Amino acid sequence: MSDAVLLPVYNEEATVDAVLDAVRRYFQGDILVVDDGSTDATVGALAERRDVTVITHPFNMGYGRALAEGFSVARARGCERVVTMDCDGQHEPAHIPQFLAVLDEGWDIVSGSRYLPASKELGIVVPGDRQRVNQRVTEEINRVTGWRLTDAFCGFKAYRLNALEGIELNEPGYGMPVEMWAKVYRAGLLVRELAVERIYCDHNRSFGDALDDPEHRFGYYMRVWGRALGAGGEGRRP
Repeated sequence: MSDAVLLPVYNEEATVDAVLDAVRRYFQGDILVVDDGSTDATVGALAERRDVTVITHPFNMGYGRALAEGFSVARARGCERVVTMDCDGQHEPAHIPQFLAVLDEGWDIVSGSRYLPASKELGIVVPGDRQRVNQRVTEEINRVTGWRLTDAFCGFKAYRLNALEGIELNEPGYGMPVEMWAKVYRAGLLVRELAVERIYCDHNRSFGDALDDPEHRFGYYMRVWGRALGAGGEGRRP
C-alpha cells in the first residue's frame, strides 16, 4: 500500500526543515510539499531537499487549493492513503503511524483533535477567539450531522483517497475544511477523531484581511458550509 504525507507550506522558513526532517524520521513514503507562493527563505530550503516532492504555486492561491492539488498529485502517483499536516511546528509527526493504523480499522477519515480529553496542551495558550470560532463551527457541524466532533479545524488528518472519489473541493481558502466536512457527510463517509497535542506558537499569525475579525471569519465559514451542504444528501451517520 502506497502512502503519502502532504504538507501545504506558505512562508515557513523558521520551521520547514525541522518539520520535514521529523516527518522523515517517522515516515518513509512520499512526502509532498505544496509551496503556496512563499516569498521568504522557504523557497531555497525546499530547493535544497532531495527527499521530498515540491509542487510550487507561482503566487499564494490558498490553503484549500494547496490541499486539493496535493490530493490530485498523490492520486496520480498511485497513493492510497494520505496524511495531511501543517508545516509550522504545531503538529507532531510521531503520530503519523498512529493515524495510518487507525485508518486500517475501517475508517475513511481520521481527524486530529486538540480538544479531546487525552489532548495535551503545549506551548502558548490558543487565542480565545480562535477557540471560540472553532467551537461554534464544530457545534453547527454536529447539529446537522449527528457526529460528535470536537475540533473542526485541525489540519492533521489521514484519508483513504478512494473514499474521496467524487468529492470535489472548490473552496480555495481556510474554509476548505468546512466544505470537506459537508461533502464527507453527504457522501456517508466514516469519520473518527484522534487526540493530538494542542501546540500553539504564534499569536501574530494572520488569516489575512477581514478574516482576522472573528465574527467575519465565522460568517465566512458558515457561508462555505451552507454552499457545500446544499440540498438533500442526508448521508450515513457513523
